[in-house]
Amino acid sequence: SSGINAEYGGLFREHEIYRIDHYLGKEMVLNLIILRFGNELLRSVWNRDKISNVVITFKEDFGTAGRAGYFDTSGIIRDVMQNHLLQILCLVAMERPVSVDASDIRDEKVKVLKFIKPIELDDVVIGQYVGNPDGKTDDARTGYKEDPGVPADSKTPTYAMAKMHIDNDRWAGVPFILKCGKALNERKAEIRIQFKDTPSDIFGNMCRRKLNGTRLKIIHIIVSTHK
Repeated sequence: SSGINAEYGGLFREHEIYRIDHYLGKEMVLNLIILRFGNELLRSVWNRDKISNVVITFKEDFGTAGRAGYFDTSGIIRDVMQNHLLQILCLVAMERPVSVDASDIRDEKVKVLKFIKPIELDDVVIGQYVGNPDGKTDDARTGYKEDPGVPADSKTPTYAMAKMHIDNDRWAGVPFILKCGKALNERKAEIRIQFKDTPSDIFGNMCRRKLNGTRLKIIHIIVSTHK
């Protein structure tokens, strides 16, 4: 990317160059700004007083699928987390931009990134998938190291989870959990917001789900099942 920037920088002025993370082109991601800043109901609860945690998930139900040569030099963190998921995190957490102009949105994203605390090693989990002998397809039965092009001693992660904290007035104390991986149980991309418990519960825990507190899945980014 540094080489590309240097090449284009010598041919065009900065305002003539348009950069985009292709994941931001998905319809539901594009609608996230409208959902946040065009919705008075959500605006009043979009903060640490009402929200317990935010989980951003990207899961694929297939392996490297012939991309092992490239993937082994990057891993899931570079391939997905540090670009796609961080971009989504910024859209979820940023303050209202002056306008929907690209430069104004970028400025608010940068502010979010500057407020993220350094990640502690204890807040990170990584892993590498192995083949499932009972898998229904050749891909499911093939482990990462069995993919042609992957070194036998590869330690490249194919799964990663990281807990991040945005140390500003809106989000202090709210964990943002990013999860991504290949060869998992399903293909899904979503943002899940978990709101805090109400002061009293008149329903006797009947409204609770798998996690403590009331969960509201506000966005489900539809990923094509076509391979």
